[in-house]
Amino acid sequence: MSLAPLVEFIIKSMVSEPDSVNVDARNGRDGVTFQVTVAPNDVGKIIGKNGRVASAIRYVVSAAAAKQRQRAFIKVVTE
Repeated sequence: MSLAPLVEFIIKSMVSEPDSVNVDARNGRDGVTFQVTVAPNDVGKIIGKNGRVASAIRYVVSAAAAKQRQRAFIKVVTE
């Protein structure tokens, strides 16, 4: 089972422009890295105050990946 739909669902449920959400999964030797791109006005919603929202998203995705004996990382791409 891929974790990309989970990441996409979580991110799309938080932003005001869900059509602009793009989740790109890249496999590396350490695990899967998800690069999340959102609209510029939604970046703050994803990162949160002091990075707490981004940390919570990483925690949930890492827990789901651990059940599959994988490692997962989330990077929010800002321009």
